[in-house]
Amino acid sequence: MTRNPRPAPPQPLSEAAFRDLYRRLRDRAADGGGPRRGALARLTPETVVAAAAEVRSGRTVSLAAPIETRPGPDDPEPASHRMTAPTAPETGGRGLAFARDRFAMNVHGDADSHLDALCHVMFDGTLYGGVPASTVTPDGAGALTLDLVRDGIVGRGVLLDIPRLRGVPWLEPGDQVTAEDLAAAESAQRTTVGAGDLLFVRVGHRLRRRTLGAWDAARARAGLHPAAMRFPAERRVAALGSDGNSDTAPSAVPEVAFPVHALAVNAMGLHLLDYLDFEELVTVCEQQDRWRFLCVVAPLRLPAATGSPVNPIAVL
Repeated sequence: MTRNPRPAPPQPLSEAAFRDLYRRLRDRAADGGGPRRGALARLTPETVVAAAAEVRSGRTVSLAAPIETRPGPDDPEPASHRMTAPTAPETGGRGLAFARDRFAMNVHGDADSHLDALCHVMFDGTLYGGVPASTVTPDGAGALTLDLVRDGIVGRGVLLDIPRLRGVPWLEPGDQVTAEDLAAAESAQRTTVGAGDLLFVRVGHRLRRRTLGAWDAARARAGLHPAAMRFPAERRVAALGSDGNSDTAPSAVPEVAFPVHALAVNAMGLHLLDYLDFEELVTVCEQQDRWRFLCVVAPLRLPAATGSPVNPIAVL
């Protein structure tokens, strides 16, 4: 692996600079139409057919990590899974019996792969498109819910591997990916990101976690610098995913804890896919020497929910 010089870290953004960037990206998204479906409006039957043409070998790869059920520094309230049947007599008895289980999950944690609906992020009292944040109540969300993706998200996925670009196995917590990094990775991988694509950005979070063990990702993680959101805006992507949660910690905007979430979901109408796992996909992409693929994302049918566990499938 060739190590490239690490670029100088980008500068933090003031709150005023962030708000200016927010307004510009919000206005640009509004010009693109689809006020209630957000960037999903860029996914059309034509883009799905074009994405299917990326299938060459028929190889399928999961982009989700196994769901965690044990507490850790990045997952103090893990998912719970328990068996509700069979009973001991049923396992040794005659006749028919069933195994049954129950599952519960904190969807928006820092360990498990999940999708953020457009009602997940509130900023200045509104959701995406100016929808009042008051539409989200203790009984569930009333607008921009997970129901928008009940038919799935299907399109051409493009993976940009930033550690590969920099010649390192992973980015260290706190490191930030810039728009220039994304463009350089695109060029180095001889690929392109276009309108309606599902853009996936690898920072190596999963490999670092697997190699060194879990850490408190709420306090320190690699991700995108807020200004990097110019890249998906200019390319008019339909969704954005990462093996982290796209946001860097500590935040590049001291006054806003999750500036990329605010820009992507609230300003631009992009569904985010957080804490994916790209390690197997990277191996297959390198073997096939291509970084584009058909991608199928199928969240649960939870009509009033703000997110869902998810298992995206890449088909190469």
